[in-house]
Amino acid sequence: MSFQYHLFPAVYILALIIGLPGNLAALFVFSVKTSPRTAFGVYISNLAMADILILCTLPFRIHYHLHRNNWVFGELTCLVTGTLYFANIYMSICFMTCICVDRYMATVHPHTYLRMRSPKWSLVVTVVLWCLGGVAILIFILMGPLESGDASTGHSCFENFAKKEWNERLRTYSIVSLIFGSLVPSLIILVCYPLVANRISTIGTNTAKKAVRVIYTILAITLLCFLPNHVVYLLHLLQRLEVIQSCSIRAFIYNARRVTMALVTLNTCLDPVLYYMTTSHFRWETLKRTWLWGIVSRRRGVYTISVT
Repeated sequence: MSFQYHLFPAVYILALIIGLPGNLAALFVFSVKTSPRTAFGVYISNLAMADILILCTLPFRIHYHLHRNNWVFGELTCLVTGTLYFANIYMSICFMTCICVDRYMATVHPHTYLRMRSPKWSLVVTVVLWCLGGVAILIFILMGPLESGDASTGHSCFENFAKKEWNERLRTYSIVSLIFGSLVPSLIILVCYPLVANRISTIGTNTAKKAVRVIYTILAITLLCFLPNHVVYLLHLLQRLEVIQSCSIRAFIYNARRVTMALVTLNTCLDPVLYYMTTSHFRWETLKRTWLWGIVSRRRGVYTISVT
């Protein structure tokens, strides 16, 4: 288990060096420089904001793991930073799902997308998500510090919870988070993006091929960063519910959860790079305009699409 004392600091420092400047740049570009505002830009801005909030908690967690999982910053700081860290992981997943649905509607259901492409819908969705996340965070913090079940290795923060805390407080949060923050978003991404890729690939241009490659890269990141965490989190939940009781399996789940939590944090390094590529370098917007122009042309009786 001692590997975690080196794994987490290394991953978190890498995330800060690469992810923080990248997400700050993405937030600035899509919030200030991009005009007119689009649904895609709104979701990217909020994805960057969720990632930035995660990254701001990492210096505390780096110190925590470097000192062999001994928290020295007080109960309130542990509660606030821990809640922000985990809540914004789910917010990040939700905004990635929104981006996925937006791309799906733009390519697979362009008629509907033409009627609903105003950014006001994305702003409504964004406000609702942040309100739900904010209320959940506030309630969790107001319920007070979490009691640790084992103080032999130092003062734990957001791990090794006492059984009482699990039964009275964490079980419901964990089940809801697993279903609506992990499994449902992952299913949407893994279903919608291949459909988008299949539709775009019928265009047959170099731009389309580049866009398809980016989509498959995003799918690969989802499979690498998020899906392992979701699967291991499900096993962790079954362990806490005492469905899994084998000591050897429990030890495997603990170690696997260490690794998958580190992989989730790496996503903060990849979000701004990949989604910037989809808009600028790989001319996603040109591809989208071409596709929508084809729909408009067919409405006017023109059945050919010219792609430059």
